[in-house]
Amino acid sequence: MPQKRLARQRAPGADRQESDKVEWRGALLSIQPRIRLMRSFDQRSHSYLGYSMRFSGTVNEEPREFSVAVGKAAHEKHQFRVGDVVTGTAAHVEDPDLETAQFYKASGLRIEHRVEMPTSEAPPFLGIPPTLEVYRQRGHRRLAAVTYSSKCYSCIWGCEMAVEMIIDQWNPSQRRYRRETFCYGPKSCRNYAAGPTRKVPGRKGMSWEEEGWVDEEATAHRGLDD
Repeated sequence: MPQKRLARQRAPGADRQESDKVEWRGALLSIQPRIRLMRSFDQRSHSYLGYSMRFSGTVNEEPREFSVAVGKAAHEKHQFRVGDVVTGTAAHVEDPDLETAQFYKASGLRIEHRVEMPTSEAPPFLGIPPTLEVYRQRGHRRLAAVTYSSKCYSCIWGCEMAVEMIIDQWNPSQRRYRRETFCYGPKSCRNYAAGPTRKVPGRKGMSWEEEGWVDEEATAHRGLDD
């Protein structure tokens, strides 16, 4: 359950950890848009920040799975795709509430091995993700968290967003944080499951429920296979 937070506090040594760079290398398991969602009761807005990549490999030579956020320009340059073996450096994420990746501010990116373009006529859809403008234009539908983690984590149309919620517009310091999963893919996808509607808390114990019509309106311009 998200907790109310009135102020952000740093643990001892946090500044040192955030400024330290790590060296990483890994095989790319997924690449999806890196989008932050701001909610204020029945209002929402998106920040299109770049891309989030999940790897299986090493961080400072220790084997693990990990995630790295990169900017729009980095993806435009390298055209990352599932299966690529990539190396680079990155910093620990400063505020995990506002990011879904573990590391960001990536630099020194280099593709050690480039795979052939993956083909996927059926979900999960692989290949090179489109531009952030394409995601913005397509719009999204809510996606059940269990479906995302079991079937959609490698699909270019899946997205896990860091969500920041302003609880009281008259007292913006009252905020809560959570993660939500969404689908930008074809409406006909056989793996898709919406899951339960989402409730947004408000002032004085009120809440707003984001029902299915919101998704229908956001994607009304697309056909079943678009």
